[in-house]
Amino acid sequence: MGTTSAATEAEYSRPEYRADDACAAELLCDRHPSDAVAFRGVEQDLTTRDLTFGELTEQSQRVAAVLAGMGIGRGDAVGVLMSKSAELPAVLLGIWRLGAVHVPLFTAFAKPAIDMRLDGSGARVVVADADQAPKLAPEPGQDAGRRVVQVGGDAPTTPGWDRFADLMAAAPTEPRIEPARVGGDGTLILLFTSGTTGTPKGVPVPVRALASMERYLLDALDVRPDDVFWNAADPGWAYGLYYAILAPLALGRSSILLHAGFSPALTWRILDRFGVTNFAAAPTIYRALRGEPSTDAVSVRLRCASSAGEPLTPEVVGWAADALGVEVRDHYGQTELGMVVGNAWRPELKADITSGSMGYPLPGWACGVLADEVDEVVPDGTVGRLAVDTHASPFMWFTGYANAPERTAQRFSADGRWYITGDTAYRDADGRLYFSSRDDDVIIMAGYRIGPFDVESVLVGHEAVLEAAVIGAPDELRGEVLEAYVVLKPGTEESPELEQELQQLVKREFAAHAYPRKVHVVGELPKTPSGKIQRFKLREERAGK
Repeated sequence: MGTTSAATEAEYSRPEYRADDACAAELLCDRHPSDAVAFRGVEQDLTTRDLTFGELTEQSQRVAAVLAGMGIGRGDAVGVLMSKSAELPAVLLGIWRLGAVHVPLFTAFAKPAIDMRLDGSGARVVVADADQAPKLAPEPGQDAGRRVVQVGGDAPTTPGWDRFADLMAAAPTEPRIEPARVGGDGTLILLFTSGTTGTPKGVPVPVRALASMERYLLDALDVRPDDVFWNAADPGWAYGLYYAILAPLALGRSSILLHAGFSPALTWRILDRFGVTNFAAAPTIYRALRGEPSTDAVSVRLRCASSAGEPLTPEVVGWAADALGVEVRDHYGQTELGMVVGNAWRPELKADITSGSMGYPLPGWACGVLADEVDEVVPDGTVGRLAVDTHASPFMWFTGYANAPERTAQRFSADGRWYITGDTAYRDADGRLYFSSRDDDVIIMAGYRIGPFDVESVLVGHEAVLEAAVIGAPDELRGEVLEAYVVLKPGTEESPELEQELQQLVKREFAAHAYPRKVHVVGELPKTPSGKIQRFKLREERAGK
């Protein structure tokens, strides 16, 4: 059997998101009080600009008029290569007002990754920040076949490129564009997976997915009307887009958008200056804050702190209680699902925190752990394939990848009941779930299945280690053995003695057979733009030696 929350489907169903005449612009903007603040835009120097829902309605009307003038209509894809600026929400709402499809492009992507997503989506128009626009320039002598709308900067001279401010100033205000009613199954976003284990896959996000997104804010994060909410994740990837932009808009709750790159010092200042009470971020952010504590006298007033993207390691959890005044709670999800499991903050939900657990299935979701070879639930305590029970998950919205039936089939059981996440986990007798690893990261040594996360959690508990990644290396006798890559804290020196200390620590804290046979000290670990460790790159690097 799958595990599920006690919440009923009726309690968590939102018919307005599933209706045949559902309209994204209304659900995300127009229905909210016009004078309510939707976003507080924060700049590097901590100056602010508040955006009300009324302002977003008017600005997105103009954006829609601009795009319509370029031939964009219902179902057309529009690429967006923008940071967390005050202009971003209006651009997105303008796209959705037309019934068009938003294609997120992360600003850390290089040109090949951007082109791949634009080609895969068929986007004919791209809205880009001025510092990102050069990535869209066609090769000499070629026509990219796309219009580029540049936000900020000097007036572009490239044919087919326009300046956002000029277009907005000239956009007609009458007649007003009637917002498109694409219905609950209408596509809102085409979000490509990160591609860390293969070619990026296009995930169509329908309007009805908004129901589960707003519930995550209410249930897992417990965002309240009087909270100062900040999700520090970037909207170029799922957690930031779903829960820093879409969910706050759906709920009509205000949140912070930081228009600046990440730094621990700036993060500490924002937590202090704006009195953030509810904070969400990737583990990378928390590790960086731990590695660079504030040198100024800051006051942190957090009520809730949450993490997603990869499992939390114990040293972050222990550090947070003292440094942040509150524990950091781990949550789990995927691009294709949104968040489905978590140590929820809402008081009414079961959240007896256990070290290493990613929590219980959130309301509206049910999960099971399946055997390797058959789609049957394994006994509690057994590592297996983590899956979502689609028959018992009223919030399930993913039906398949865009134009990729074979890859879609790999995600579902033959009878369609189970969505296979591609991650491994185990369940305890109380129903908590524990992440083990990605399927392709599992290390099998002498018949033992070893999740690298377990070993990494021990390594980063050493006082000299800032970050760690573990991979399997070929071994003639055992099939695979473990090798570790570690980033040391500033001022720590590499030495044979330290390597032996780390090996003994793993033997002592995890398992004698699972210690890393080699420990490589590196300056940094390869990561995705969202901060996830790319173990496959370490495997490739080692294989090339």
